[in-house]
Amino acid sequence: MKAAFIREPGLAEAIVYCELPDPVPEPDQVLVRTRAVAVNPIDTYIRGGAAFWELAFPYVVGSDVAGEVIGVGSAVTDFKLGDRVWGSNQGFFGRQGTFSEMCCIASRWLYPLPEAIPFEDGAAGALVGLTAHLGLFRESKLQPGELVFVQGGSGGVGSAVVQMAKAAGATVITTAGSQLKAAACQALGADHVICYQTQDVREAIDEFAPDGVDVAWETQRDADMDLLVHSLAQRGRLIVMAGRDARPEFPVGPFYVKEARMIGFVMFKAPPEIQREAADSINEMLVQGTYKPRIDRVMPLSEAAAAHRLQEASTVGRSGKLVLVPE
Repeated sequence: MKAAFIREPGLAEAIVYCELPDPVPEPDQVLVRTRAVAVNPIDTYIRGGAAFWELAFPYVVGSDVAGEVIGVGSAVTDFKLGDRVWGSNQGFFGRQGTFSEMCCIASRWLYPLPEAIPFEDGAAGALVGLTAHLGLFRESKLQPGELVFVQGGSGGVGSAVVQMAKAAGATVITTAGSQLKAAACQALGADHVICYQTQDVREAIDEFAPDGVDVAWETQRDADMDLLVHSLAQRGRLIVMAGRDARPEFPVGPFYVKEARMIGFVMFKAPPEIQREAADSINEMLVQGTYKPRIDRVMPLSEAAAAHRLQEASTVGRSGKLVLVPE
């Protein structure tokens, strides 16, 4: 099979696209014919040498996948040949990634892909969809009628948060860096979009949510904690999911006076049964059309190195996920 892999950590140019032996599923694994994969920031961190866990080389990059079942291990009972599936969590904790024509994945990390949903959507919405769902419903326990503020509503996780929060009956406030991105956020369902290049974000939040928001979701590496804590209502919840090495100043006084809560979480540390519950709900949203993963472009899998360079360079001008498909 053809695969995009590295022999050692390095720049995007370290990714090699050539033949590797076809994988053979272990008893608890499913063999998937890859139809689409997506690029995530964490994929580039791991490829670049972030020592989150030990890697086995050659190491296939990538965490998200959508495809068809072409083989099942002897202990697998929940999938059969021909099933359409999607999943995430690959490439983590030493597991091989998904940027290959075939991949072996433990069945606990795979979910049925509804017939009406394109493979590209299944891959594009995997990690970001699971992250948004877990953060909104498991971690912050979002309720209908609450107010949500999310930084960067046109980004991968941000766009999923906007759509899922809106579908749950929340009022959604978000930020965007251009009129084009603002229009995209509105199309996703955001009630209020703040263009941070031309508007004062704090003043706009005060206008849209005079008593503060119930949930503030931070997606940036370098968080403005003063802004976020200011935005919170009494007993508001702050979700933090980015900036592993960030050390921002934190307004302790305003935070505790509001009796607020700050929740840090990592999607791929959630137990598989919890992720499966989220995936079942995501499937319902996909079918209902209340969650539509945003795709910037679809590229050949052979251009994995170029896709990693694009992911690392900037999100400016992009309008969604980078999706790759085998030729």
